[in-house]
Amino acid sequence: MFVRNSLLVGLATVATARDIPANVKSFYDTVRANGQCTNPLKSGFHSISGDNGSFSYCGDHSTDYKVIYLQGKNGQLANMDIDCDGIQGSAADDGRCGKSTDTQSQTSFAGTVRSYGTSQKDLDANIHPYVVFGNEGSRAGYTTFNPQSYGIKPLSVMAVVCNNKLIYGVWGDENGDDDAEAMIGEASISLATACFGKSITGGNGYDGNDVLYIAFAGDDAVPGKSAKWDAKNYSDFESSISALGDKLVARLGGNGSTPPPSGGSCSWAGHCEGTNDPNHKEGRGARLSSSLLGVALPLALATHWLT
Repeated sequence: MFVRNSLLVGLATVATARDIPANVKSFYDTVRANGQCTNPLKSGFHSISGDNGSFSYCGDHSTDYKVIYLQGKNGQLANMDIDCDGIQGSAADDGRCGKSTDTQSQTSFAGTVRSYGTSQKDLDANIHPYVVFGNEGSRAGYTTFNPQSYGIKPLSVMAVVCNNKLIYGVWGDENGDDDAEAMIGEASISLATACFGKSITGGNGYDGNDVLYIAFAGDDAVPGKSAKWDAKNYSDFESSISALGDKLVARLGGNGSTPPPSGGSCSWAGHCEGTNDPNHKEGRGARLSSSLLGVALPLALATHWLT
């Protein structure tokens, strides 16, 4: 029974991963070929503890495509450390988060999640594919960056290009100043599993600096109440934001003018609800690297087994 259930969970993950669209692949390749950001909004961040701190929040396409992304130098992007913060011990928790040494019971935008009126009180790293984005803290010498200053909204949809896949998630947490260095490159364990398979644990992330995290500015990037915040598994939640994700990535390579749904800047229910929770300070997740990548099965096979 355990083996069968594990297989079904793995196949559900495959079913919600998608091939990288041509425009997104072109954007990814161009960013890497450029080598480094020419319009860094803030620099001095680290992807791996002890590196040279040459990573930036990049604004090269903040005007034309209305996006911000992470980039280092010499074609490097970011790695993927593992975050297990938020709701603990749900039915979706398969035990892999137990290897995390700094899990917190609350994410940055728990108040916003509650404002959507479901039974969900916070994000669940085992269900919600979220990205840890932005750096907040008050410690002397700690480098901070607030994405909201550049139009990125809490719980807005983000796109992650990883392991030759495109994954949609939300901006769900922030990096805090409890690390010796200002770090970037972290995602919930459910998002990381979609990228790299179930070898990922709370203590075992991915150290390759080839992951592209893309945040989209504007109220039209927020799914609000239309997302299935009270989903019981990753597949159901990710599916609920996929249509909006598809619309947002269409900006890449275009003129950045993809129109929001009719009805104004807050036309998606919940766009303008909720605020940041100032009491949350993000701890870092896994710092250990994993060279074992999940092997994706064809989507057709996944669909066959799931039905």
